[in-house]
Amino acid sequence: MADAARARRLAVRIRQIVSATIEMQIKDPRLGMVTITDSRVTSDLREATLYYTVYGDAEAAADSAAALASATGVLRSTVGKQTGIKFVPTLTFVADAVPETARELDEALERARHADEELARARAGAAYAGDADPYRKPAVDTDELDDTADDTDDRFGEDDVLAEDRQGSTR
Repeated sequence: MADAARARRLAVRIRQIVSATIEMQIKDPRLGMVTITDSRVTSDLREATLYYTVYGDAEAAADSAAALASATGVLRSTVGKQTGIKFVPTLTFVADAVPETARELDEALERARHADEELARARAGAAYAGDADPYRKPAVDTDELDDTADDTDDRFGEDDVLAEDRQGSTR
């Protein structure tokens, strides 16, 4: 087993070599505008998976996949010559799903944006179903307010102290 950091470095180097080789050496007319987006190498450095995207429709993608499959031997020998490793990994090309995923996310965001706009239009003229302040407050009687003011003085015993002072001073 190779070091994980070595596998990552090799994957980056393979991506660079394959990209340059596709651009400069592969002259297949079926090959469209191909971009190598990512590469991964197994931990034993025996297999390399290259992810690619193709600019164009489904027919251009199918033609490019066939061109990459036929050019795999040339690409592998070029990788072997330029890396100088003992065993050159086998190359596997996989169409990258990032563009489709990005398109689906954009469509989902657009649907959410339209739903938010519809909700904002519905909310524009709406009013609350109940009171403006939905929290209940206890009903307050004005007579109770006067009685509670007298009771607060009794809590501290101030009236009793004052009454005793008055009785003591009159005697």
